[in-house]
Amino acid sequence: MPTKPLFSSDEATATSRVTVQFEDRSLSVPTGISVAAALLLNGVEPFRTTPVSAAPRAAYCMMGVCFECLVEVDGMPSRQACLTPVKDGMVVRRQHGASAVALPEAGEDHGR
Repeated sequence: MPTKPLFSSDEATATSRVTVQFEDRSLSVPTGISVAAALLLNGVEPFRTTPVSAAPRAAYCMMGVCFECLVEVDGMPSRQACLTPVKDGMVVRRQHGASAVALPEAGEDHGR
């Protein structure tokens, strides 16, 4: 028995669309879907690489539990693609390894 794909371009053409930039590509995607769905719809994989071994990762659970779909969205690292809705003009990039952590300046009280 054939099954229908979870993400298909037939359904995508029936709705209004927005343009999202991914790496050097412009992707026309349906309004209201998540970044992860938009990337999967356009055959993008992997979404990121792991910090230790640089193993490729992509969306897995599609509900925000596994954190495998982390990407950079509009310059902000470690955004969960499955929980982030697309917006027109959004810029999405793969995340390679761990995101940068801002270290406090010497002498800061760190909220104490």
